Amino acid sequence: MTALKRPVHPMTTEVEQALEASDLRAAYDARPAYQRNDYLGWIDQAKREDTHRRRIGQMLDELEDGDAYMGVPWGPGESSPE
Repeated sequence: MTALKRPVHPMTTEVEQALEASDLRAAYDARPAYQRNDYLGWIDQAKREDTHRRRIGQMLDELEDGDAYMGVPWGPGESSPE
């Protein structure tokens, strides 16, 4: 595993449960470390609960479709901005 150059964010129980409930944990785990970490930090930074839930939903949608990362087109094998 590549060491990240940015602060590492822990996965909350809420995010873990959402991944498991949607059967997307494997898709999440298949993403590069920087993406997994960025998703967690982005979700955690939401100040309002509705924003927090919306960001989790966006992450799940992107994992399910497999063609985006935080609103930006992405596909496996593309370069990482670590």
